[in-house]
Amino acid sequence: MAAVTDELADYLRGWQATLPVTHVYNPLIYARAGYDEYLTRFGDGTKPVVLVGMNPGPFGMVQTGVPFGDVGMVTSWMGIRTVIRTPVDIHPKRPIMGFDCPRKEVSGRRLWGWAEERFGRPENFFNRFFVLNYCPLVFMEASGRNRTPDRLAADAKKRLFEVCDRTLRQSVAIYRPRWVVGIGGFAESRAAAVLCDMPVKVG
Repeated sequence: MAAVTDELADYLRGWQATLPVTHVYNPLIYARAGYDEYLTRFGDGTKPVVLVGMNPGPFGMVQTGVPFGDVGMVTSWMGIRTVIRTPVDIHPKRPIMGFDCPRKEVSGRRLWGWAEERFGRPENFFNRFFVLNYCPLVFMEASGRNRTPDRLAADAKKRLFEVCDRTLRQSVAIYRPRWVVGIGGFAESRAAAVLCDMPVKVG
């Protein structure tokens, strides 16, 4: 999986922002230490279920490198805490504070909080599940507002989806899940389109 991540990160390195997007963050580069720790601890072997989110949240993977990576859940439940570097072009309203970020990632607390309540120890959850994001990039407008991948300009969206589609297929081939479950309608629709010829159920 590390090789797939390397390919994705390199392909998207230096992605150019086009208005109304003014800044693009790639956590697979500056927060790679957090993502690598996540893969090392929990990303080995096959997984019956792969959960797929849209793209990183501003107080989750953007800060920690872990998908849906609310700082509190990542440190206290997963036991991950590492040094996060800083992107080259920082949005003044979206600083990178890494594991010192005081803000909570609501979706991350909801997802990982459910996993902790239902399965207890993280190893119990990750024996059956793995969590990925369809797109690793974060797009921000001048105001600091997030612009989701589905709302990019048509040409940028086409280029982005081509590489993210390929990476999703590669990831599914590695983990060989029975189910791929989209966290949200966008992720479900991309998975359904991309994996239609693979032996996996999408929901």
